[in-house]
Amino acid sequence: MKQKFTNLQRSKIPHHLAIIMDGNRRWARERGLPTLLGHKKGYEKVWEIGEVCLKRGIKILTVYAFSTENWRRSLKEVNYLMSLLKQAVTKEVVKLHQKGIKLQILGRREGLPQDLQKAIKKAVSLTRKNKKGILNIALNYGGKAEIIDAVKGIIKDKISPSRIDEQLFEKYLYTRGLPPVDLLIRTGGEKRLSNFLPWQLAYAELYFTKKYWPDFGIKDLDAALKDFASRERRIGK
Repeated sequence: MKQKFTNLQRSKIPHHLAIIMDGNRRWARERGLPTLLGHKKGYEKVWEIGEVCLKRGIKILTVYAFSTENWRRSLKEVNYLMSLLKQAVTKEVVKLHQKGIKLQILGRREGLPQDLQKAIKKAVSLTRKNKKGILNIALNYGGKAEIIDAVKGIIKDKISPSRIDEQLFEKYLYTRGLPPVDLLIRTGGEKRLSNFLPWQLAYAELYFTKKYWPDFGIKDLDAALKDFASRERRIGK
């Protein structure tokens, strides 16, 4: 498996990979386990797959961790997810920093618990100069909210309508300075974007798998990357 993957043209490895990590709760329910255990397994899978992405040559990984709609879930579940996210930006960030990975948080920080906001600020500051790769965690993120925030930023800066083009607009997105997504992987069997990176996914290749996120392994990632490498990307041409 490893040799076959190595023989792929490196030019066809996605520079920016995004993942909708779906299926944690269904994974747990089908096994008669508590829902929260599904989230724990999903959390562990992030770091496993992130490590492989780095080895495969993927420089930017963006994961959908918590949406603006996820606040509708039970208080117990939301609190548990917040605790996992705090663990990510306190304990896991140390490992990221040692590997030269820059951590960025995409989304509205206001509304998050104060202790998590402080931890995020510290983690982002710690890794801001790292150059070997970027991990974006979409947290309290909504694609529509991102576009609205970008418009508000342009209005606040009193930008003349005649100056507004795609390049300027992108400077006001959460992903400012980053290239668009090349490949989106969604696990769990659903085939929709769920308000995730609508601007950045405009020309991305989409890959859907029925595997639940906790079951998504190295072979599954490589299958997605091989599928991506086999596609001809015209980008409107």
